[in-house]
Amino acid sequence: MAKIGQFIYPWGNGHYSRMMRLNEKLKQLGDNEFHYFSKGDIYKKLLEKFPNEKENIHEVLMPTPIDGKLGPSLTKSMLNFLLPVEENKPLVTQISSYLKNEGKLYNKIGFDLVINDGDMGSNVLAERRNITSLFVTNQFKPKLWKSRVYFKPALEFVAKQISKASRILVADSEPPYTMCEYNLNFTKAVQDKVTYVGHFTTNKNIERSEDSDLEKLISGSVFGYWMRTGNKSTNDGTGERYEEAFHQPEMKKEKRIVSHARDDPSIDKVLDKDGKQYSISEAYEKNIDWIQIDKGFLSEQEKETVLDSCKYAVVNGSHTVMGEILGSHAKPIIGIPIYDEHTNQIEWTKEKKLGLFAQNRMQIVQAVREMYENYDEFVDSVKQFSKNFNGNGVDNTAKIVSEILEDKK
Repeated sequence: MAKIGQFIYPWGNGHYSRMMRLNEKLKQLGDNEFHYFSKGDIYKKLLEKFPNEKENIHEVLMPTPIDGKLGPSLTKSMLNFLLPVEENKPLVTQISSYLKNEGKLYNKIGFDLVINDGDMGSNVLAERRNITSLFVTNQFKPKLWKSRVYFKPALEFVAKQISKASRILVADSEPPYTMCEYNLNFTKAVQDKVTYVGHFTTNKNIERSEDSDLEKLISGSVFGYWMRTGNKSTNDGTGERYEEAFHQPEMKKEKRIVSHARDDPSIDKVLDKDGKQYSISEAYEKNIDWIQIDKGFLSEQEKETVLDSCKYAVVNGSHTVMGEILGSHAKPIIGIPIYDEHTNQIEWTKEKKLGLFAQNRMQIVQAVREMYENYDEFVDSVKQFSKNFNGNGVDNTAKIVSEILEDKK
């Protein structure tokens, strides 16, 4: 029985989504012992997902950026490097403390293999103990925009820590179809460690039940799918930009479904063109000519139906989400970035004519108009991209894990 550690960076949901898809596959490899590490909402999700494995779920206070109104606050996060900010100890103190605690768990458990999705510190600890470590990522040394050149020392530090992994697994297709290309920029020193395993996409072969009222309501409609994802500040920041765009005169007739990625039924509602509000079931029963549907949390079946039926999707640039939309569903996107990581991926997408880039309400409105004006061109580009899309990241990574464990026997 091998002991496998999964270290999940707690900023956003992409790291968690990837690792849970991989974890499901890894549990098919044999009777191994799994340990999970994270903090905050991700730690709580792990406790809920694995109620019978709580002794193997560990809370480790990995340092994360400080939330601002629209995503991470760059000013507060930079101040926090040496100073306490909003109950956050200085970052240098946080790093020392969390590595010390993580190191104790390393020594206590005695891993055969660790898989680190975003947790760079675990690479360092594994290297010191001669433990094989896999670092799953879509970033190494992201391209910086002119306004962010002061981040270069931090990026060099991050790249150095990532380089300490035994292998670096890029959760993306091989070049020239690598949508996170501008976030990589690998140095020659690590090239031999890098493997493009593919996106960790979901299994689309879900067992379908009877269509929900939402699915029935949207049948035959032309609409855009506006996704709110990420942690609270990212989700709220994305939603605020959406609402600003929705209130523009040009958007009065543009049908849209807004998913909030929050398991809160009170969010669910339907608006008609006059702003009158209905429940989803009421809107379906009354055959309401809807303009906006808000849904707290789509079921897997509803999500697949919406993605298959929409004309385009609006996203913040999340790598996991973009892979599912562009690759698995072949739908063009409008990207509204929150982080530089998002900006790089959306810029790449724009250059490949897979979608459009927007940052404020007027640019969003213009992007929607341009999407319809050049829709056939976008669809042709996306279909070609989808043909070359590698969505087998889970299977390919599981195969690598299996080979490593077999060599250790």
